[in-house]
Parts: sequence; C-alpha cells; structure tokens
Amino acid sequence: MPATQGMERYLEAIYILDTEGEVVSPSRVADYLGVSRPTVTQTVQRMVQSGYVTQTENREIRLTDKGREQAEAAIRRHRLLERWLTDVLGLDWADAHVEATRLEHAVSPLVEERLFAKLGYPTTCPHGNVIPGEGRQQPAGMPLVRVEPSAVVRVVRILELAEEDLDLLRFLHRTGIVPEARLTVLPHQSPYEAGVLIEVGGERIPLDEQVAKRILVRPEPEAPGTE
Repeated sequence: MPATQGMERYLEAIYILDTEGEVVSPSRVADYLGVSRPTVTQTVQRMVQSGYVTQTENREIRLTDKGREQAEAAIRRHRLLERWLTDVLGLDWADAHVEATRLEHAVSPLVEERLFAKLGYPTTCPHGNVIPGEGRQQPAGMPLVRVEPSAVVRVVRILELAEEDLDLLRFLHRTGIVPEARLTVLPHQSPYEAGVLIEVGGERIPLDEQVAKRILVRPEPEAPGTE
C-alpha cells in the first residue's frame, strides 16, 4: 500500500525525532504534529500494517527500511524546495517551510532532479540540516546553551525539531542566527539574569535556554598570532 500524504507526514516526523536522538513514542509524535494521541495510535496501526514502521513492547516507534526510504524521499523534496523558495524566490524561513510542505507531494522525480542541479547540488536546507539521498551525515556541533561566556562560535545548524515553530524560524532568520553566522557568547552582568546572551551582527540578543538548545555551533578558530 503506497504511503498517503498523511502517512508521509508521520514518517517525516518519526524520522526527524529519531535522527535528533529522541525516543519516538506515540505521545511525542502527537506533540510534534499537534494532533491527538488517539489519532496517532490509529495512524501508526495502519503504518505497521503497511510495513512502514514497527512498535516495540514499550510502544516505541521505529522505521522499517521501507519507511525510512519513504521518509528520506519526502524530506529530500521538502528541503530542496526550501532552498529554492529562500535562495531563489526570497521567502523567509517560515513561509518557505509552509510552502514546501504544500508543494513537496507534487514534485516528480524529474523535477526533483532538475531542481537539485539548478540549485547547484546543495548539501543542506537553509537551516543547515543535511539533504538526504547523498549519504551525508548531519554536520556535527554542540548546543549553544553549553558554550561558555566570551567564546566565539559559528552556527552549524538549527535542530530539525525547531522547524515546526514558525515564529522561532522567523526570529532566527530575521536576527541573522543562521548557518555560518558568527556569534559571541557574552557574560551576564548580574547573577539574576537568565538565558544565553549573544552578539550577532553587532546586535546583542538574549536567548531563552530552550531556544539556545536548538542551535548547534562549532568553535571559531583563533586568528593567527592571537593568544
């Protein structure tokens, strides 16, 4: 039985949760997709019968090879569309995500191939997450929340889990907290201040810790001759 658009949405969610290291339970899928738990239970049962997922004794959901292939194909189309919508049409991250979700089911293999070539064979989506299908691994990085004050870092990627928060996508895009952006983590001036204070593009921005957890960074090498 071919995966329906509804099933593809679930497969993408399960894939994203799994690749970000989360335990994929029905309740977690429900929270991520914003649907009821009974709806998830019914859909997962159909997906088990169709051979896309399995469930362990503790109800953890796991993709089969068939399910993973289907999920990666859908996510590949989605991320290629996001690149086109942002790089060529100039949409912001949030609008590009919404439109890519609408368009991804209508993209044929031929259009996907031509779009990939037209964009210059990109390796990641605008948020820095790898485009499946080329055997690449997600770029390594550490959560911004774990960076010590006064450190200078580069943004590697925004966790896929953040992509469903459209307001957060707009905020990150607008403030320049994007892949390869240079950030300085600033010390707090008071012991009562919370969150992570950064400087990017000459602007000081306080970030909630939950937001800083979703931003992966790497250390910026010191310039030659500095100590």
